[in-house]
Amino acid sequence: MKKCFLGIDIGSISTKGVIIDEDNNILYSDYLWTEGNPIEAVKRLLANLKKDFDEQKYKVVAVGTTGSARRLIGTILHASIIKNEITAHAIGTTSLYPKIRTILEIGGQDSKIILIEDGIVVDYAMNTLCAAGTGSFLSSQAKRLNVKVEDFGDIALQSKNPTKIAARCTVFAESDLVHKAQMGYKKEDIIAGLCKSVALNYLNNVGKGKNIKPPIIFQGGVSKNKGVKKAFEDLLGCEVIAPKEGHLMGALGVAILAKNSNKEIDFDFNVTDINFETRGVECHKCPNNCEIICVMQNKKLLDAWGNRCEAGSVK
Repeated sequence: MKKCFLGIDIGSISTKGVIIDEDNNILYSDYLWTEGNPIEAVKRLLANLKKDFDEQKYKVVAVGTTGSARRLIGTILHASIIKNEITAHAIGTTSLYPKIRTILEIGGQDSKIILIEDGIVVDYAMNTLCAAGTGSFLSSQAKRLNVKVEDFGDIALQSKNPTKIAARCTVFAESDLVHKAQMGYKKEDIIAGLCKSVALNYLNNVGKGKNIKPPIIFQGGVSKNKGVKKAFEDLLGCEVIAPKEGHLMGALGVAILAKNSNKEIDFDFNVTDINFETRGVECHKCPNNCEIICVMQNKKLLDAWGNRCEAGSVK
């Protein structure tokens, strides 16, 4: 039986999973919405992966988790390794594109930039404070325009004169969009303007002061938007790669890290049948008043975190 390795990237909007072989080839993958419940999302993800998984040929021997809910899911799955998104995305990307020097990543509610020299991360930045220019921002504007967000890119490419949209702030962008629509601007020009404003907002905030060098790769859910990809190419003056597997890079990277961890576990897809519970506990033992998250399985404490000193340590 051949060994394989599972990587899961649990974001605020979407949850991604890949299973790779010992040569880092992706054997199985899945992508679904988190819907505000990372535990249930991962249960659904594992159920989907199990449908096609060949249990006679392969056995999952290591698991890695990354993303905003990496510790929660890592605790539940007894993961071999739990890593931050920067490391996971860099490892996943360079495994497929070893010459890449700049990673532009825009997800559902945050964005990041990673600069790489000789396969090593030399600088990075993240934006998690404002949703302007993220996938959720584009989704909300698509609803306002009564257009499927999946069609945004194709519609944007039809524009010959993109409308200027102020996208520094979600509230201002929405009011500006409504104003331009009421003035009679064409829908394709407004959508192209939104795509350009997303790219410009990213470069002026996340990419501010960064030495962006080609080859450049664009990933995350927004990388599927052809309009935003073209906007980046126009603004940067060079080709931007947007691979079809761009949304899976974090999961791929943490799967590779799990493989290299040499920490094999007895993984079972039937973990989806187990009931897990999370509980918030506020500690009043010192002025920090830490909010501690406890993960329970059958009323037994698996792990807890959130305390900033020993006083809040949960045994």
